[in-house]
Amino acid sequence: MKQTNAFKKIFAVFISAALMAPPAFASKDAKKKKDSSSKKEATSIGFFKSKEKITEGSVIINKKRVDYQAVAGTLVVHPKGYDDAIPPQGSKALKDEVKTPQAEASMFYVAYFKRGASPDKRPITFLYNGGPGSSTVWLHMGAFGPRRVVTEDDTHTPAAPYKVVNNDYSLLDASDLVFIDAPGTGFSRIAGKDAAKAFWGVDQDAYAFSEFIRQFLSKYGRWNSPKYLFGESYGTTRSAVLVDELENDEAIDFNGVILLSQILNFDLSVDGPESNPSVDLPYELALPTYAATAWFHHKLPVPRKNLEKLLAEVKHFAMNQYAQALSRGLTLSPKEKDAVAAQLHNYTGLPVSYIKKANLRIDGGEFEKNLEDDQGMTTGRLDTRFSGPTLDPLSKESSYDPQSSAISSAYVSAFNDYVRKTLHYGRNQIFKPEIDIPKWDYKHKGNPQTTNVMPDLADAMKQNPNLKVLLNAGYFDLATPFYEGVYEMRHLQIPRKLFSNISFHFYQSGHMVYAHEPSLKDIHAAAAAFINATDNLKTH
Repeated sequence: MKQTNAFKKIFAVFISAALMAPPAFASKDAKKKKDSSSKKEATSIGFFKSKEKITEGSVIINKKRVDYQAVAGTLVVHPKGYDDAIPPQGSKALKDEVKTPQAEASMFYVAYFKRGASPDKRPITFLYNGGPGSSTVWLHMGAFGPRRVVTEDDTHTPAAPYKVVNNDYSLLDASDLVFIDAPGTGFSRIAGKDAAKAFWGVDQDAYAFSEFIRQFLSKYGRWNSPKYLFGESYGTTRSAVLVDELENDEAIDFNGVILLSQILNFDLSVDGPESNPSVDLPYELALPTYAATAWFHHKLPVPRKNLEKLLAEVKHFAMNQYAQALSRGLTLSPKEKDAVAAQLHNYTGLPVSYIKKANLRIDGGEFEKNLEDDQGMTTGRLDTRFSGPTLDPLSKESSYDPQSSAISSAYVSAFNDYVRKTLHYGRNQIFKPEIDIPKWDYKHKGNPQTTNVMPDLADAMKQNPNLKVLLNAGYFDLATPFYEGVYEMRHLQIPRKLFSNISFHFYQSGHMVYAHEPSLKDIHAAAAAFINATDNLKTH
């Protein structure tokens, strides 16, 4: 999956497509007619209509069959400040709106409801990937949907035909599921005045999801169901803002938030910290992932058997000797620099001369390019277990992500086939797995500085002291290093006692932990246990 802007671009899938439905502007003849029907007036000034396609299926999970109803459809949402009251016939406001309709989005979703279950007795989980600019094809077809595409574990998956199987690890055994595509991605579309500005930004995006969830709860009668958010990557950023908005602006408490491959403070990203001199934390927090990667590829000067013991050692070094050395800046003596460079060599396998030339500071792209440089190979970013031929041997840093190239076709092809043949949705429409968003608005609550949504999650946890959080992270993820997520959680501005509301699970996998089947099994177990422990059903 792709991440843009604060994350470097891995690959861009941008297909020019027509809107889901053409603007329904009133014709000259229609304008002359007086029609008091608010329904007709609403149609005359809107771009989209909500729709749905219902099918049925079953999945076997832990040897037990779960029968479900699948709904593939769209809900229409509007930006903050939208007024759903229709202006009076003949008013200037109505004429202006007909001339330039307000921005709106048609958000695509696939919902799976367990058949025969009472909504009040059944948890519901809203899932989404991130990007920003990514659809939720990855979580849907790789992790928790009833069907799963099979890909190679850490090498390039051969071209079609791809194998789609019953998902033994679907989360449908624990919760109903709603996979949501962000505005403009997948089968979701945006239109209207300043539509990109209205939906493509930290706050705008969270509000659109908030509006979607409110409508969904009403449409399907799920207001009294235990509720969960599950976000991956930028989806974790979205979750922090979204759960705070739902609690405080909409008075909707959630039982839990499940985070996968977390980034809440973009100052901690290892993708380009050199542009933010004097902030050295990204290098320190990425070092354990560098060590895990060197361990996996047998690049450590002294081989180590136990990964967890190695990581504990590296974390201590990163936050003590390494952090102290970087904090010294130009006052660090040559002898001290040599000592730190030697230890970095022991933990990363990179040449001492290269480490010193980099001034002890190696960003993610540089590590990916240089770890296997002697073999002409580039290490993966989303999952550093993957490797691929270096595109430009003379480049400073990696110019692509071998994992994205290795598995993306399988996910996209499998979903396009599944959604049309099984869910019977999307005929004559283009599915956009990812879109390029060149001007995502990273300002949050008017703050022009680097996005940091840690205060949002902290506020949500303080406003709702029963809110539980589960952080999942892969050791081989260089897009959002696992120790970065740990650091963020440890520095939330919450009372110490609320820290016990947060649980952690780590996997020998990458950003998309579910791309490694043993880790998929483990994350299913962790998420299902989390939901079962927090759904409050046993107390009623």
